[in-house]
Amino acid sequence: MSVEVERKFVCNADTLKTLEEIGVCLGQRQFCDQYFDTPKFDLTLKDMWLRKRKGCWELKCPTTADKAEETSGEQSRAAAMCSRYKEITNLPEIQLRVKEVIKDVCEDSETETSPSQEEESWMSRNNLVCFAEFTTVRKSFTLEEEGVQVDLDEADFGFHVGEIEVLLPEGGDMQSALNKIQRTAGKLGLTGDKRVEGKMHAYLRSNCPEHFARLLSEHIL
Repeated sequence: MSVEVERKFVCNADTLKTLEEIGVCLGQRQFCDQYFDTPKFDLTLKDMWLRKRKGCWELKCPTTADKAEETSGEQSRAAAMCSRYKEITNLPEIQLRVKEVIKDVCEDSETETSPSQEEESWMSRNNLVCFAEFTTVRKSFTLEEEGVQVDLDEADFGFHVGEIEVLLPEGGDMQSALNKIQRTAGKLGLTGDKRVEGKMHAYLRSNCPEHFARLLSEHIL
């Protein structure tokens, strides 16, 4: 399991030019994301994001802030610009985490099933339905000296966003990751002290207003 520490930003022509000068381009790829939850939003109301990308399941769960990073002044502001999520890609562990949250599970009788049938059965038992689906074209850069990846995303619903990302092993040095992101933001000339919305935020606001309102009221978004 890893922890994703990320700061989103608005990429303009100057930012892109700087990124192309100081970063190494890793290429461009396209992928489709499907996000799943119950009709009552059991997962997302706990800030848990279950998605399927390229046939693989992923679950992003909130991680508690490290006390060491709860400092005042500039460091605190830099930390507030970043999100932190545990990324789980092991399907049995994902299923266990989902089961802990969703109490209304319909147990199936024990029968021989294929992997695809088992997946459908798991989704059905937990009443999981797809609430968001979109395709992203991503161009990635690395700043090797910082151990940072920068992604420029264009979603098929007309939304663009940049992401500065550091992946940590669970229990890794969070303050070091935040410092790397802050230095990279400085090199890219990023300003402002408010978080930039991501693809999911923008998608829900435009396409799922009831879901979006619930998440806002619970301070998830």
